[in-house]
Amino acid sequence: MEDNTSDNSIFIGSKPLMNYVTAVVMQFTTQKANEVKIISRGKFISKCVDVAEMSRKKFLKELNIQIKEIKLDSQEFENKEKKKITVSTMDIVLKKD
Repeated sequence: MEDNTSDNSIFIGSKPLMNYVTAVVMQFTTQKANEVKIISRGKFISKCVDVAEMSRKKFLKELNIQIKEIKLDSQEFENKEKKKITVSTMDIVLKKD
């Protein structure tokens, strides 16, 4: 699958929820993006869902934004103590209908 969202990706982290919602809204309105990818992992997955749903249902209602794809995965890496850790990941792709 071709990835058209590389410039329109938002990585969820520890900033306040509304920072990410604003970023999604800006991508669709000022940047005129057709798709926005919201990327999260670990403990930020629930925030990713909140950002997607709040953006769609509260701030971009008139644009009829739909969920195009939800991708679940996991990544394995070593922490500072050289212990292997597996972290869940989730990407949500929103698109203009």
